[in-house]
Amino acid sequence: MRPLRTQFDISKAGFTLIELLVVIAIISVMAGLGSGLFTGTLDRLKLDRAANGLLMAAKYARTMAVEQQRRYRLCLDERNQGFFLVTTIYDEESGQVGDVIVTDHYCKPVDFESGIEFERINIDSAGEVEADYEGLPTVVFKPDGTAETAIIQIGNGRTSYTVSVNAAIGKAKLVVGSVENVEVSTIDLDAG
Repeated sequence: MRPLRTQFDISKAGFTLIELLVVIAIISVMAGLGSGLFTGTLDRLKLDRAANGLLMAAKYARTMAVEQQRRYRLCLDERNQGFFLVTTIYDEESGQVGDVIVTDHYCKPVDFESGIEFERINIDSAGEVEADYEGLPTVVFKPDGTAETAIIQIGNGRTSYTVSVNAAIGKAKLVVGSVENVEVSTIDLDAG
């Protein structure tokens, strides 16, 4: 038969209040550090998604301009922090030509998540003046595969991404870092 435990024996088998408070404090500190790392990672992932979305929109605009044989414009909305594509189409019913914001399975207007913004926008139209869409900075992609030279930097205050568009071939490229890290090169299409 087993002897009955006394009150003294039971307290020796458990934890003291101070030991429990120390363990809770350690867990709280570790959770705080982990959530800080998680928040930084989440912010970086949001910025990655926005930068890749901008790159894909530029590539899509070039592809569609060549395929549809009409201009596509990548509009950069600095007020609302986002971007969208616009093209001009002919409406057969009304006989009118008008601008339409592109919304299809592959491309929709994008609004940046909080904390992400345009840090710098440089667009060079190479002498040909192109009307902006509703006063917004606009990169024009032409039916011959060319575009306006553009360098667009987005960031969240800690990290930046830069999308550059080469005028001669209309191709877009994404670089991690600021505008200073991007080489704007010209391509001589006549060189052998």
